[in-house]
Amino acid sequence: MEKLVINKVILSCFLYVFLALHFSPAASQEVEDTREFAYESWSMRGPARWGMIRPEWRMCSNGTMQSPIELLDQRVRLVSSLGRLKSRYIPSNATLRNRGHDMMLKWTSNTAGFVELNRTRYYLQQSHWHSPSEHTMNGKRFDLELHLVHQSLSGQLAVIGIMYQIGAADSFLTSMEGHLMHAISNRTYQERSVGVVDPSLIKFGSRRYYKYIGSLTVPPCTQNVIWLVVREVRTVARGQVSLLHVAVNDGSDTNARPIQHVHGRTLELYTNEDVIYRRN
Repeated sequence: MEKLVINKVILSCFLYVFLALHFSPAASQEVEDTREFAYESWSMRGPARWGMIRPEWRMCSNGTMQSPIELLDQRVRLVSSLGRLKSRYIPSNATLRNRGHDMMLKWTSNTAGFVELNRTRYYLQQSHWHSPSEHTMNGKRFDLELHLVHQSLSGQLAVIGIMYQIGAADSFLTSMEGHLMHAISNRTYQERSVGVVDPSLIKFGSRRYYKYIGSLTVPPCTQNVIWLVVREVRTVARGQVSLLHVAVNDGSDTNARPIQHVHGRTLELYTNEDVIYRRN
C-alpha cells in the first residue's frame, strides 16, 4: 500500500513538471515588443531587413516557409479528410497590451480552451489584429485580419486567421471598445487586466478553411506553424479599425507583413459541410 502511494506521488510530480514545461511560453513565440522592427518598406528596420536586426530573427530572411501568402483557389487542393475544427473555448482572465505595432489580447492562464484538429488539441494563448489583412484571398486584401494563436502540449503552434471587410460592426470588438479607449487615454506598453473575456464570442462563421504550413508573421518568423484561415470574410466597422490604430498610436498606416513566396507549398481547403465552429 505504501509503495502504491509513493508511486502515485511520483506520477503526480512527473505530470506537474510535464505540464509546466509544455505550457510555458515557447522561445519561438512572437516577440512581446514589436517596436523593435518596422513595417515601412523604406525603413532600415523594415520587413526586408527583419532577419538582420537580430541573429535569432534570421529566419525572417532565410526561411522558405514564411507567412503570409496569397490564398488562391486556382492552386488549392480540396480535402475533406483534414477534419472539422472542433473548438471548446472557455471564459478566462485576460490582459490587453499595446505591443508597439498591434494590440494583443492575452489570456493569463491555459484555461481559455482549445481547438482540436485531427485529434490534437491546440490551446488558445493570445489574439491580435493586423490592418490591412496580411493574407490575401484570390488577389484581394481585406481591411482587417485577426490572429488567434494556439499551442499544443508538444509546442506545435497553430494560428487561426479571420478576415474582415468594412461593414457591420464586429460584436467581439464592440465588447472590447471600452478597454481600447482606456489604452488611448493611458499610453503604456504594460499589460492591463481586462477581466474575464470569452473567446467563444469571436465568430468564425464559415464551414470551410484553408490550411498550409507557414510561419509567424512577426519576428522571429518561426516556421512549421499550422495556418488555418477561415474562408468566409466577416465584417467590421470602419471606426473599429480606426480605434485599433489609434490605440496602438505608432504612427504607421499598416502593421501587415508583405506577401511571402510560396516555394511550392501545398495549400489545402477543407470542404466538409459540417460547421467548423461551435459555441458551448
